[in-house]
Amino acid sequence: MVSRAAIVLLIGLLGMFYQATQLPPPNRPDSPNGVPASPRVRLSDGRYLAYREKGVPKDQAKHSIIIVHGFGSSKDMNFLAPQELIDELGIYILQYDRAGYGESDPNPKRSLKSEALDIEELADQLQIGSKFYVIGVSMGSYATWSCLNYLPNRLAGVAMIAPVINYQWPSFPERLIKEDYRRKLIKWTMSLANYFPKLLHWWVTQKWLPSNSVIEKNPAFFNKRDIDILETIPGFPMLTKDKLREQVVFDTLRGDWMVAFGNWEFDPLKLSNPFPPNRTSAHIWQGYEDKVVPSQIQRFVTGKLPWIQYHEVPDGGHLIVHYSGLCEAILKALLLGEENLSYRPRPEVFVS
Repeated sequence: MVSRAAIVLLIGLLGMFYQATQLPPPNRPDSPNGVPASPRVRLSDGRYLAYREKGVPKDQAKHSIIIVHGFGSSKDMNFLAPQELIDELGIYILQYDRAGYGESDPNPKRSLKSEALDIEELADQLQIGSKFYVIGVSMGSYATWSCLNYLPNRLAGVAMIAPVINYQWPSFPERLIKEDYRRKLIKWTMSLANYFPKLLHWWVTQKWLPSNSVIEKNPAFFNKRDIDILETIPGFPMLTKDKLREQVVFDTLRGDWMVAFGNWEFDPLKLSNPFPPNRTSAHIWQGYEDKVVPSQIQRFVTGKLPWIQYHEVPDGGHLIVHYSGLCEAILKALLLGEENLSYRPRPEVFVS
């Protein structure tokens, strides 16, 4: 039988993946009769994707950016970019609910490729241009990797913020990941989710599991700066026992988890640079003290892909997207090629 400690750790990791992108939804009344309040597009397979637009009007934009939310989040996640910068650079921002989240229809056939094709079809239906930027946050980064593989000619640039790692990527040397407890936990969870989903559903809703407020204060899950951030933003509403009892919520989270950590049909560490060689168009932003994804593994990834520029927040955990000034630095690096020296990694521990 799986230990209580393992389940507690699992819930904590789920919470971190979720919390990395969560902020309060905008203040708007729900639509009557259950009709979605947000605009939606109908995809070629009949599903609907809900979206929201921010920034300058798309017909006036110099840069169009699609932001991909993470585990358990939605299009209503907040990307803390200064309005002055958005106006100055002419940025149009498109955020959407991934399949099964928020007001978007589930996709029982969710896959790496379907995540990329959803982005492409959304961009085409909203006519945001032949090329666009993609920013993936936490688990939303697997959709960004998928875009690099399946839509390289559509991308103007990409950024990944605290991107999760799939330990099954074949290019990882065993010495790097052998003793990582996260690898073992994810492997166990994948087996449970794949072969015993009903057992997993029952287990994660048990009364003896710790409350979200306890998890949020646990230094095993969050560093000090993350814990300070958690004082100002909500906890894990989608991961409460009541929400997890809803089959549609559990199925969406389970499906997302299984795609992110399952067997990929391509190896990200062997991707070729789809961008012009004279500019840096791909970026990874990582917290040095991240308790979800060890920074040394993220450094290994970018060491294998030198066309991706690596940025590191020295005292950052997994919630760096909420840190003051970071989104501004991300946009300046992505759109202008400006490097903020505060986020240069410590060279003495770079792994290749």
